[in-house]
Amino acid sequence: MKKSLEENNIALGAAFGVVFGIILGAAIDNVGLGIALGIALGAGVGSTLKNKSK
Repeated sequence: MKKSLEENNIALGAAFGVVFGIILGAAIDNVGLGIALGIALGAGVGSTLKNKSK
């Protein structure tokens, strides 16, 4: 079954969030916190993109 565009936006946001979180975590010397914040913010951005595409 093909995923909908809405599901892809959340996954894409979370993926970019992980990358951002790793960079942020390396900068603040706490990679675990950076990844957690990145996933949360990325999923939020993906959810916002999902709502705007409707």
